[in-house]
Amino acid sequence: MNKDELAVVPVRPALQLLYTSRIEIAAPIQVGTSPYGVRRIIPITGGSFSGSRLSGRVLPGGADWQVIRNDGVAEVEARYTLETEDGAFISITNWGYRHGPPEVISRLSSGERVHPEEYYFRTVPKFETGSPEYAWINGLIAVAAGERQNDEVIITVYEVT
Repeated sequence: MNKDELAVVPVRPALQLLYTSRIEIAAPIQVGTSPYGVRRIIPITGGSFSGSRLSGRVLPGGADWQVIRNDGVAEVEARYTLETEDGAFISITNWGYRHGPPEVISRLSSGERVHPEEYYFRTVPKFETGSPEYAWINGLIAVAAGERQNDEVIITVYEVT
């Protein structure tokens, strides 16, 4: 059998729930309008995460560095640390977009609760740990869906299998 006779069978990735996190946040620090858009920093003050393979708490001290572009799209880049229930530390860099109709984003900005299906909030978390028990997460591709609340962000993370 030569290479032209081999059937190409594409692998279709699937999503498997990894965990859901509730990330507590403080009021945004408004940096102002930069050449890239409106820049702000949202401090992360704590939180928790829970899933079938790992659970624990979100450590305070991280932040979400955002820029609101001229087209209304918020580019988010959050960096923070998870501590698992058994004491391992996992560093996360979570990059993505949040956007929607101007009236929906205005409601979010005013602190109103908005159903997450009314806007787009998707991210790509990247994990890093030195823990042998969680070393599997260092090579994991994941995607996440976000939900902005008044004083927290709910991030549901899915492993791409």
